[in-house]
Amino acid sequence: MSDRPTTALSPAEESVAPADANADASPDANAPAPTPAPRRRGTALRAALRWTAAVVVFGALGSTVAYAVTDLDRTDVPTLATESDGRWTYPRLAKPPLPAGAPAPFAPANTGQIHYADLERLLLPAPEGSSPDPSLAGKDSRVPVSRFLQEYGESVRPTMAADLGDNGLRHIAARGWTMPDDGTSTRVYLLRFHSMATAQNFFGTHLQGATDASQKVTDVEKLSSGDKTFPYGGAAGTESYVYDEVAPRGPVHVRHAYISAGDTLALIVQSRKGSAPRVPFHQTVILQNQLLG
Repeated sequence: MSDRPTTALSPAEESVAPADANADASPDANAPAPTPAPRRRGTALRAALRWTAAVVVFGALGSTVAYAVTDLDRTDVPTLATESDGRWTYPRLAKPPLPAGAPAPFAPANTGQIHYADLERLLLPAPEGSSPDPSLAGKDSRVPVSRFLQEYGESVRPTMAADLGDNGLRHIAARGWTMPDDGTSTRVYLLRFHSMATAQNFFGTHLQGATDASQKVTDVEKLSSGDKTFPYGGAAGTESYVYDEVAPRGPVHVRHAYISAGDTLALIVQSRKGSAPRVPFHQTVILQNQLLG
């Protein structure tokens, strides 16, 4: 794969991303008022059609096409880095190697959908120019359950902590950073369970929402609703649930997303005073999804 930077989002994202990265409005101002539930985005055919259409559009515009990771090979993941519309420049990414003889997480022989690669290396690295979050700087990027639960209200933490233990949580890896130019803060958590079944049980009980997020994350004033502007089909075997805080908001605008990927759950939280830009948030979710797929 060439070392030349590629675009920050999938071609499908390019077709809807606004020129202003801080814009919160839906691309279709005449869209029906009801907000659909966050869609499960693992359908290979739909994703393939999106990529095909995007390639045609990009060819007409003379732009560079971003590459998707659509198989289980331990191949390079595109950096998806450009600053033309507010996207961040990430280091060159690659899926970590597997231990000798270990199957890929979504191989037919891997019935538990276990990620055998090192959890820290499955974490999305911080983009260039960012400052690390010192509260997420544990050894090997490991953090205690209590740090993860700080992302939720105090009233739900005891029950969630108990269920994490009952559902066989193995460990949590996390990384966070702040961008110096606009103060956007990002925190990414990976929760590894003993199997897909135990991960799904915890996720379905506490985190999975339909139209709205079932749990408010820190600094959300009212609630978060499904982000219908998120266009990415998702890597095979994964499902993304993407939310945006609804207006009226408080002083901090919060976006968050969950990625369900076999034995591993990801939480991505991105916030900023005023308005949190949509484009780098989508970019971050897409890249983390690809590393887990």
